[in-house]
Amino acid sequence: MAEAILGLAVLLIALGVVFGTIRLALGDSATDRIIAVDLLTIIALSLIALLAHYDGRVIYLDVALVYGLLSFLGVMAVARYLENGLGRRGGESE
Repeated sequence: MAEAILGLAVLLIALGVVFGTIRLALGDSATDRIIAVDLLTIIALSLIALLAHYDGRVIYLDVALVYGLLSFLGVMAVARYLENGLGRRGGESE
C-alpha cells in the first residue's frame, strides 16, 4: 500500500514538473516566470522529502529545509526588485 502511495506521489510530482516547466517557458511576464521557478523549487523540496523517506535518511530533510529557506529569501528579493528596485528604500519615491 505504501509503495502505491509513493508511486502516485512521484507521478503527481512529475506532472507538476511538466506544468511548471510549461509555465516557465510560456510565461507572459517576469512575475509568471518567478512563480514558475518557485513552483519548481517546491517540487524539488518534495522530491528531497520523498528521497529522505525512501532512503530512510533524516539528514535529507535538513537539506530540504535549508533549500526552502534560501528559495524563500530569493523569491522575496526578486519580488522586492520587481516592485520598486533594490537600490531604493521602501519609503522613498522619485
